[in-house]
Amino acid sequence: MKALYFNGSSLELRETPIPEAGEDGSLIKVLMAGICRTDLEILKGYMNFVGVLGHEFVGKVVESSDSSFLGKRVVGEINAGCGHCDFCRKGLNRHCENRKVLGIAGLNGAFAEYLTLPTSNLCLVPDSLSNQSAVFVEPMAAATEILEQIHVLPDSRILIVGDGRLSFLIFLVLRLTGASVTVLSKHTAKKEKFERIGAKVVISDEVSQKAIGKFDFVVEASGSPSGWSLASSLVKPRGVMVLKSTYHGDLQFNTAMLVINEISVVGSRCGRFEPALRLLERGLVDPTVLISDSFSLDDYSAAFRRATDGNTFKTLFRI
Repeated sequence: MKALYFNGSSLELRETPIPEAGEDGSLIKVLMAGICRTDLEILKGYMNFVGVLGHEFVGKVVESSDSSFLGKRVVGEINAGCGHCDFCRKGLNRHCENRKVLGIAGLNGAFAEYLTLPTSNLCLVPDSLSNQSAVFVEPMAAATEILEQIHVLPDSRILIVGDGRLSFLIFLVLRLTGASVTVLSKHTAKKEKFERIGAKVVISDEVSQKAIGKFDFVVEASGSPSGWSLASSLVKPRGVMVLKSTYHGDLQFNTAMLVINEISVVGSRCGRFEPALRLLERGLVDPTVLISDSFSLDDYSAAFRRATDGNTFKTLFRI
């Protein structure tokens, strides 16, 4: 099979054997996969990953330890836990200390014709959802995770720092609460796309605390270390910062203002797939407007060039 392999310094398209499903696993034919900011950070050295990239996908099950999945379209939770620790027994395998993570840590990912996952990680895709919608389930789950971690009131003021793919999905989810949601953007083309779905957008180069005030919740999803400084300067005393960004490198900051202003900081990563699937199935969110282009694996160089364009939202692989 074709697989897009990262060797630690560069990407290369390889012919590799089709993986084996394993005793409790499933073999999935990948139909579509999305390039994520995390994939771009891995190319810079994040997680020191070597292997097949990609963790956002929709596919069809061709072999499985559970025959009810055969021939069905699925998406898959990306964290494969040990299945025995306290976190795994509580359904929190994404925090298992011995977990492998699809296309990120110890487990070959979705930029290939086939992938394997534990069958327990799979979720069926409703017939009403297109592949283009289903491929967004993993990042949508990351967006819905925020509402499992914080309590947002309809009169809350929320700021999203960042104008990328995840910020767009976070906006779609948070606006369902009735709260006032503002997006801090740095790209005019992206600003226009946010405004088309009803977002209030402020350009970061023009921002001042006096002009936009401070916020009850600030979601840092810029993917850049500079996003921390902006987020921490724009959260109210006793407010909450929700951190979504992951990037290669260390972050240095002074904690004094967090202490003085009694700011709560919430790390937020992967979420459960079921809430994301429900939102998509009911038509409450439509992430497909994010799609910029789709490419074959053979055109991976062009796909990654497109994905790194600052004005691009979502680049997909058709597999």
